[in-house]
Order: sequence, then C-alpha cells, then structure tokens
Amino acid sequence: MECSGPFTTSGIFHVYNHGNGNDNIFLCNDNYLYFLSKYSEHISPVAETFAYCLMPNHFHFVLGIRSDDELLDYFNLPKDLTGFENLSGLISKKFSNFFNAYTKAFNKKYSRVGRLFRSSVKRKLVEDDEYFCRLVHYIH
Repeated sequence: MECSGPFTTSGIFHVYNHGNGNDNIFLCNDNYLYFLSKYSEHISPVAETFAYCLMPNHFHFVLGIRSDDELLDYFNLPKDLTGFENLSGLISKKFSNFFNAYTKAFNKKYSRVGRLFRSSVKRKLVEDDEYFCRLVHYIH
C-alpha cells in the first residue's frame, strides 16, 4: 500500500524515488558517498536500514522506523506526550532535510538549479513477511 502521509513509528517501509525527468541523481562515485553520508546523518538516527540500492537515476531503501521510545530519546522529548501528535512529522522532517541537503550540494557542484527528484519521497508500508522477503531480494 503506497503511503502519502507521514511515516509511522515502528513501521517498515520501502522508500524510493527517481531523478526528475530522465535526470541522473548520481553522476560520480563521490555523489553516492555524499548521499550515504547525508543518509547516515539524517535517517540512521530515526530508522534501521535492512537493504538499499543506489542506481544512477533512482534509489531504494527498506527501513524500519525506530520505536516511540527510541525516537523520544533521539528528539529529546518527554516520555509523557499527552496532547503531542507530531512525532511522525518530526520523522518526515528528517527525510525532507536529507533530500534537501543532497539536492543543494548536487545543484551547487554541477551549477544547476531546480528539483533533483521527481517528487516527494515515495514509500510503501511493508505489512507482511512475504513482501519483506520479496522486497529485499528485489533490491539486492
């Protein structure tokens, strides 16, 4: 099932996106390394990575969003979240920061402007073990 709303805690997701139009999002090895360093900085604190594949014009990740308790610790939030409904929004912001940081660096390096990715990050909720296994196999 494709999701358009925020990521949910403790959910496993297939996360993917393509370059805008027919554009490549990785033009040299340094691009891949920088993308992964930004991933490590922004996404690894909020998600566990099970599998990934970076292709010249797109990428795939299978990841599990960390638990409420892990995220509360990471974002330094109180354990009592009465009236607080934005933990998913904080996770989505980390993804936004990740893609924006990569896009800005890529655009600066290659003297380009505008959107690098086709759309906002795409994701599908992984709801059963069979789909999880097929997805990891597909990505590898």
